[in-house]
Amino acid sequence: MTTTSWNHSSRLTAALAVCLLVAAAVAPAAAVSVAETDAPDSAAVGEEVSLTITLSQLYQEPSLEEWELAGETALETPTWTVVYYDQTGSKVGQESFGGQTFDDASVVADDDISEIEVQLTGVVPEVSEYTYDPQQTFTAATLRQVPPGGGSNQLATVEPAYFTDASDSARDALDAAATEVEAAGSPQAASDKFDQAVQAYESGEFELATTLANEAESQAEQVQSNQNRNQLLLMGAGALLVVGGAVGGFFYWRSQQDSTDRLG
Repeated sequence: MTTTSWNHSSRLTAALAVCLLVAAAVAPAAAVSVAETDAPDSAAVGEEVSLTITLSQLYQEPSLEEWELAGETALETPTWTVVYYDQTGSKVGQESFGGQTFDDASVVADDDISEIEVQLTGVVPEVSEYTYDPQQTFTAATLRQVPPGGGSNQLATVEPAYFTDASDSARDALDAAATEVEAAGSPQAASDKFDQAVQAYESGEFELATTLANEAESQAEQVQSNQNRNQLLLMGAGALLVVGGAVGGFFYWRSQQDSTDRLG
């Protein structure tokens, strides 16, 4: 089992690294801010990954001076660590949880907690369903705010892409084919073959998907080659017309000159 760890220098913005959602669920809209997210944008099945989500502005909703933080993950054998910081950035507490869910991390303003760092480590699960576009993802982490009166507000969701070696290799072949098919103007035969390759990929038949993608790429390249040859032939024909016109004009001019000399 391999391990992937992500430090501060490799942190990506939420828009690039993960699918980060800030949305209301049942209770009033939460004002908690996701200050930073450190997570992989993709990971291999069976790989151990780590991610960190930092929450700030914890009490912007006046009625929520106290609430519970809850989390869920599809990672296998997960370990959660919730670290609490005060306004100076000093650590004031820490809790650890096991299992794919937790729901009893208390966030209390009177405890001088102003920032929370949620750390999670676990193993990427098996792919439940393959999709080419968009690529299949899984829920690595979801954090929710649970007010005292019940209900919950979703704070953040981290959804990296996941893959196997075989699916990743097939996807590379599909990507290459897609580029060639588009460059060739999406000819019907190549497009149909590419669609068949996508269907094979999404059915988990990666060897077949690779074969079909390579065929689509070859067909598209042949179309481009024919297009280039035809273009050269047209250019050559055009050049011959120009030369022929010039030669004809020259002989016409000479004939006119000869007629003038005879008359003179």
